[in-house]
Amino acid sequence: MVDTPVAARMDATSATPPTFAEALRVWARIGLVSFGGPAGQIALMHRVLVDEKRWIDEQRYLSALNFCMLLPGPEAMQLATYVGWRLHGLTGGLAAGLLFVVPGALVVLALSMLYAAFGKLPLAEALFLGVKAAVLAIVVEALLRVARRSLKGGMEWLIAVAAFVAIFFLKVPFPVIVGAAALIGFWRGAGNAAPATAAPPPSVPAMATLRTVLVWLAIWLLPLFAVAAAFGQTHVLGEIGWFFSKLAVVTFGGAYAVLAYMAQDVVEHYGWLRPGEMLDGLGLAETTPGPLILVTEFVGFLAAFRHGGGNPWAMGLLGALVTLWATFAPCFLWIFAGAPYIEWLNAAPRLKSALAAVTAAVVGVILNLTVWFALQVLFGTVGERRIGPLHFLTPDPETLNPRALLLSALAALLLFALHRGVLTTLAVCSAVAVGWFVLGA
Repeated sequence: MVDTPVAARMDATSATPPTFAEALRVWARIGLVSFGGPAGQIALMHRVLVDEKRWIDEQRYLSALNFCMLLPGPEAMQLATYVGWRLHGLTGGLAAGLLFVVPGALVVLALSMLYAAFGKLPLAEALFLGVKAAVLAIVVEALLRVARRSLKGGMEWLIAVAAFVAIFFLKVPFPVIVGAAALIGFWRGAGNAAPATAAPPPSVPAMATLRTVLVWLAIWLLPLFAVAAAFGQTHVLGEIGWFFSKLAVVTFGGAYAVLAYMAQDVVEHYGWLRPGEMLDGLGLAETTPGPLILVTEFVGFLAAFRHGGGNPWAMGLLGALVTLWATFAPCFLWIFAGAPYIEWLNAAPRLKSALAAVTAAVVGVILNLTVWFALQVLFGTVGERRIGPLHFLTPDPETLNPRALLLSALAALLLFALHRGVLTTLAVCSAVAVGWFVLGA
């Protein structure tokens, strides 16, 4: 595997390289307090790794962040893995990535088990109504934040609008949208000149990179093939392994973009969850440390719990484990194979333009997610009409939920006007929803 000495990767302006034990303590602390989604996690790591510890300088941190933002999967976890790799090679990257994920994964597993046991209780339903309303406002905030960062010109706006129309009205698969956007961006970047300070190509043997790719492909896929062989390809565990592996390859743009691709499939195609339960899962992931993509663990647990046969709790645990493996093993593949090339790729004009176009398309996909979520939260019944190639979601006005509407407005007030954090917004909306229930409203 590609694994260069620590000294070769440390910056000239960095503090003394940390010992592995010291780094391990810092990664554990980050993993335990990494609330608030990718924005909060990236800010936390910047404060700790760049400002306090000076283990990586500003420019390299931002170059790695740009690269990770445009990979499939959770960008904050992949950024932590990259910095761990810079500090202590393969072992450091594994430690940083795992400690970023494991604490939150354990919490989500516990919450998923409670949800499976008590999710239908009226009090729990009242609680999750508040969670759903808060999540709707959080997704709107994410859309605005990503749009401000990504849509810098007319072409980016055009790509975002086209992506929304393609996925919302025409049901074009997300991988097709991403591929088309990348090609457009690559073509647009043809006339751009490389900056004078562009990084030279890394001196990494091609065979070393190929060996890294093959080893991590085996680590990722062989256990999933074993699960499919043991239980059968049509068993829910086999389907979970295939579905979330596919998701890991095509879901650019973080957890919110993942939901745009995942939600309708797990609800409408597989029938693993009901529409509102996707929002419940995202709400649980929002309240725990670690990447928001841990919502997939909630989906995998419930899918196997309900459809695995045998002991539902054992099946649910296996479903969660298969989901986590299929979701996060590819993240290590992307980073360990791509880490030596990050600074060079960010300076290559055509590749940089292609990645910017993909980011613009992700904005359109998140808008699709926002509209879909809003309809599912605010209305009890949402149908679909087709006119030629066009698809239209049609909510039944008589099923509008006034409490959901008021709670969503409260969440928007807290986030946008009062500038409260995600956890505060979730707590207040949940408390109000439970209060309504207790008072019999």
